[in-house]
Amino acid sequence: MPKNPQKSEKQGAKFTDDIYADPKIIEYYSLLEEIGVLSRIDKLNKQIHSYHELVTGGLDIINRTSLDAIIDAAVFRISGHFMPSFITFMWKPIQNRDEITIKSYQNCHLTDLAIKLHSITPFESFFERHPHPVNFSLLAAELDDQNVLETLEKLKPEIIVPIVGGFGLYGIILMGQKIVGDSFSNEEILFIEQLMAFITQAIMNYLNYQHSLRDVKTGLYNHGFFIHRLGEEISRTRRGSFTSSVIVMDVDKFKNFNDAFGHLAGDKVLEALAITLKQTVRGEDIPSRFGGEEFTVLLPDTGKEAAWAVSERLRNAVEVMKVPWDPPLPQVTISLGICSFDHREQLNADSVIQRADAALYVSKQRGRNRSTVWNPGMGHVEG
Repeated sequence: MPKNPQKSEKQGAKFTDDIYADPKIIEYYSLLEEIGVLSRIDKLNKQIHSYHELVTGGLDIINRTSLDAIIDAAVFRISGHFMPSFITFMWKPIQNRDEITIKSYQNCHLTDLAIKLHSITPFESFFERHPHPVNFSLLAAELDDQNVLETLEKLKPEIIVPIVGGFGLYGIILMGQKIVGDSFSNEEILFIEQLMAFITQAIMNYLNYQHSLRDVKTGLYNHGFFIHRLGEEISRTRRGSFTSSVIVMDVDKFKNFNDAFGHLAGDKVLEALAITLKQTVRGEDIPSRFGGEEFTVLLPDTGKEAAWAVSERLRNAVEVMKVPWDPPLPQVTISLGICSFDHREQLNADSVIQRADAALYVSKQRGRNRSTVWNPGMGHVEG
């Protein structure tokens, strides 16, 4: 592969220009055209241009560091090359979990196509047989799940593309008919497949990185990432004049769920709690599974009063949370401890966690299902 695709394209164009400027070529132009030499040169030049687009587009995609940026770059490249009526990405954001995320685009703009799918599992056996972009009609002929097929047919896709990684099928891409021109040619489908190598690698790099930061069961950040971010936040508060906070919480009488209903029920409680946490905190907050049934939230640039309000909002949200299980589970509650910190004390991550844990212990002592703010000596408790 050329080290400089842009240089290669210019060289290819210059090569063609030089040929047509050669007096010998001009002299024998009709003969060369008749025997197909000139058309062959034009075709090779178009292939050079196509490979240039492929490599530069692929490098642009693979260098993106967020999933949204990867998808935006992929949509831009695909739309610019083919102008499909729509592009829909469906992928599994967390390894070993069924639920999927869906993003659809029309004319490079995010749109809502009102399509609902809950799993990519129905496509796995199909793409084991056909691990390449294919015409949707082939999927329609072989897919066993008619409900899924009817859902997809509403979009009227023409091409379906698998996102395949080391752990199997991670997602699919649906592409509608081209706005201008005929159906996708074999050469265009090959181009999509080659571009997908870059898209898949970029998505896999991102997902693997996220898996290294997140707890597999809940999808929240893991203990190691939380401690790392807490250390960074402590250092940041020492350089500024603001306060940040940490909330530590755990599920009240969690052992009862496991003992009475089984460990799978206990897992469902933890998963439901994780969803509630993600839905309740801000985008810049760091919710994590600290271990077992204990969870933490780092609240950057958040003082004690605001942290108390967040803690109570979390507690109230969990108190009305529904956990899907048969038979119905008892209502879940949590106890919480809060520690705020700023530049005035030389705290480290361990001491912040210890203070929040001490406040959590007081919440347990005082009857559970409550929030407690740490105070020196815990002689006077706010909660």
